[in-house]
Amino acid sequence: MTHKAGFVNIIGNPNVGKSTLMNAFVGERLSIITSKAQTTRHRILGIVNGDDFQMILSDTPGIIKPAYELQKSMMSFVRSAFEDADVLLYLVELGEKQLKDEAFFNKITSAKIPVLLLINKIDKGNEEMLSEALDLWQEQVPNAEIFAISALENFGVPEVFQRILQILPESPPFYSKDQLTDKPERFFVNEIVREKILIHYKKEIPYSVEIDTEEFFEEEKIIRIRSIIMVERDSQKGIIIGHKGEAIKKVGIEARRDLESFFGKQIYIELVVKVNKNWRSNKTQLRRFGYNT
Repeated sequence: MTHKAGFVNIIGNPNVGKSTLMNAFVGERLSIITSKAQTTRHRILGIVNGDDFQMILSDTPGIIKPAYELQKSMMSFVRSAFEDADVLLYLVELGEKQLKDEAFFNKITSAKIPVLLLINKIDKGNEEMLSEALDLWQEQVPNAEIFAISALENFGVPEVFQRILQILPESPPFYSKDQLTDKPERFFVNEIVREKILIHYKKEIPYSVEIDTEEFFEEEKIIRIRSIIMVERDSQKGIIIGHKGEAIKKVGIEARRDLESFFGKQIYIELVVKVNKNWRSNKTQLRRFGYNT
């Protein structure tokens, strides 16, 4: 029996639903999802295994024009997605007209590998909008196969999955067959805590925050976690904590609930807020948090 394996890399503008699609393919909640742009900061692999295939899905940050070192690092993850892709998924939102970065768009239209262009969120529009989108993208990306989907509603997603299986190259598996992702447990603690901050805080606060899980002790029935919430200024520390600690308490309660679902164990989590001035522009700090600089 022949075996297929390959990297399927998902790219697109912010907020087009890349993380929702990735989670739908994998069947697990690996990528955090919020309505805010730049929710995904790292490149996250999700691994789907079958008897005769291994599909390695890659969720990357949304394509933006970098304004500081952190965003430059985020775009390096997108560039790396072009380098090792066996299949490229270019995700656009219904009504969207163009990719924000011309250089990335040129890479897509000149790609020598299979490109699947997925028009997402079709449940938010009508037949006329979809017909216009199909014509537009067929003209702009003539090398792509085009699919209309709703990642949130799982409409069209199984068909895309089957098409990917057809065009994956023959190869032995790259990862162990029981492996779900390339990220360690602490990474998902960091991401779940950061997701709650993205949801509950406004303006610049979520983008000034990084999470560093210092302690992760797993016992038979409980996991004990201590995570540091890094902010850039003293004023942000006060906002994160909130009046009488109510704001950070809410983050902790919601993060614990999701972590218990993710790990299948009771969770004790301690959250501590510290100031790490200008970490987003400090290459040493960015390397510490796992970003390429």
